[in-house]
Amino acid sequence: MNDSSTAGFSWVCPACDRRVPRKFTECRCGHKPNWSGAPPDVSADDARPSSMSSTVTIAGGVVLALAVVVVGAWYVNRPATAPVPVPDTLAQAAPGTGSAAVRIHAPTSTPAPPATPAPLPTPGPSEAPTPGTLEDLVARAMPAVVRVETNAGTGSGFFVTADTLFTNVHVVTGNSSVTIRRSDGSTQSARVAAMAPDFDVALLKIASPAATQATIPLGSASGVRIGQEVVAIGSALGLLQNTVTRGIVSGIRQVGSATLVQTDAALNPGNSGGPLLDRAGNAIGVNASGFRGAQGLNFAVSIDHARALLEGRVQTAAAVPLDNSLRSLSPAQPAPLSDADVMREKGLKAYEQTLERAARRADSLDDYWRRFRVNCYRGNVGGSFDREWFALWDARAMQGTVAPGCESSFAEAQRVAAEVSQVVLGAEEAARMAGVFPGVRRDARRKYHLDYAGWDR
Repeated sequence: MNDSSTAGFSWVCPACDRRVPRKFTECRCGHKPNWSGAPPDVSADDARPSSMSSTVTIAGGVVLALAVVVVGAWYVNRPATAPVPVPDTLAQAAPGTGSAAVRIHAPTSTPAPPATPAPLPTPGPSEAPTPGTLEDLVARAMPAVVRVETNAGTGSGFFVTADTLFTNVHVVTGNSSVTIRRSDGSTQSARVAAMAPDFDVALLKIASPAATQATIPLGSASGVRIGQEVVAIGSALGLLQNTVTRGIVSGIRQVGSATLVQTDAALNPGNSGGPLLDRAGNAIGVNASGFRGAQGLNFAVSIDHARALLEGRVQTAAAVPLDNSLRSLSPAQPAPLSDADVMREKGLKAYEQTLERAARRADSLDDYWRRFRVNCYRGNVGGSFDREWFALWDARAMQGTVAPGCESSFAEAQRVAAEVSQVVLGAEEAARMAGVFPGVRRDARRKYHLDYAGWDR
């Protein structure tokens, strides 16, 4: 405010009530106060504000009071809000600056590492991945399937490791080694490493496996469901290599101790030994056989029997050989599909006829041996044999001595025993070449009391 407008530096004109600065001795209204020299000091009463000034002052106070009331009411009734957190890394304003400026402090401790995300849950049965297309499945499996070639015929096989294949016993019977032919035409020799004749499963090994050899993973027949889709791959008719057929599982059959997967996927001669695959590409069976005239009636041996052979586990043999058991499933159609099976059946019949003749000759020697033991032999005969005179073929078993004068009788017993041995060994070789399973031959020998460990050496 200007100093000249204050009460101590002005006087009030008595004529018009106007305030006049002291430096003026005459009011604008023309009134001249009657004093000499400078105007006198104004009294306290003369210094009070005019009525207009008082009115303005009162009005301003009222407005200020109303503003305070309004602001107070808003503050009391304002909406509640959560306080905004201040990060620890922000500092207070610098002292003495009066500013709201902030500084970022370096952290004084090592920050905690970010939390490790929780692992994704393992997919359950309902979250199993959708199988790929049939074309993808076949493309993956095809390089692992081969044709198995022997002097007697052909079949199929498939790699389960880089140096190991599965096939059927009836494909490789009579051979210690076979030839495998891949889909690209290349060939390689494979040896027959192990067989489970009563389950018609054989294991092949190769000497120089390829690092890039495709293989087929092993599944299990235990979870197979009737109606599920399956795929069979093999060399149909022994000529059409890597033929693919598709079908469904018609049933799971228990034949003795063997588990068979029945399917309507077409199996032809030459398919034997190939894989039966589920839609995930896992082998659930080794294709074994079908029946002439019985469309859609085909069988694969459970891959679980093949897995046991691969792992070296001994299984309980079927009560009846698998090839005979399969025929019992379809009495109206007894003829198996493959020519090898026909040859094996003929070989078994001839084998049993030869054993029958040998058994009659062996029976006659039994009587001769009993008399020889009483009259001409002093000592023990060690071991256990179907017929005691089989000890003539084992020098360790004859633990006694021949009495003097009985040398010719002893020689006669040896001669007849050699005749029986020659006949049985000839029958064994013929049956083996015909594909008769070792277990079947052993059962036939036991039937005629002609079983001897030396026949299998």
